[in-house]
Amino acid sequence: MKKIIPFLMLAFVSIFTVSCDNNDDVVQVPVDYDTYSTAYDIAPNFARVNSSLYEYVNTFKSPLVESDVVLVYMQIDTTNNGSPVWKLLPYTFFTNNANNDEVDYGFDFSKFDFSITVNATLNLDSNSNSVYYTNKRFRLVIVPAKTGKNGGVDYNDYNSVVKFYNIDESKIKLQN
Repeated sequence: MKKIIPFLMLAFVSIFTVSCDNNDDVVQVPVDYDTYSTAYDIAPNFARVNSSLYEYVNTFKSPLVESDVVLVYMQIDTTNNGSPVWKLLPYTFFTNNANNDEVDYGFDFSKFDFSITVNATLNLDSNSNSVYYTNKRFRLVIVPAKTGKNGGVDYNDYNSVVKFYNIDESKIKLQN
């Protein structure tokens, strides 16, 4: 009987320590702990590739983590109170000229560098068309892809991205 008592106590404890979890419909989003969200501004000097294509290429100060994503926004306007209005690239702008030409802003990135392109159906070499690639301001936002795609954030809405990734806009600096 003395030998059965420890087994009964063990069985009794096991019954009360095992519990059922009915939380099987909660989705756990993996967290990328080696990446933090960051943003910085650039005012690039585009280089001519041909008469309808200009490009800006730059390298990152340190390589990105493979799971990082780069979002590029272009400032397209300013609100009445002076706040910038950002548009996610790629972005197509239609001119009001007779041909209703278009100007396409795009970008690509690798873990080492990024490029921003301005491609148009009009001749960008013309002085009057330099407005499409001079004095432009862009904001690069680097975010971890693992949390972003599953987080339900609307990347087209710059303010949603800043809020979701807790980016402190007061710390965003102009870099070149």
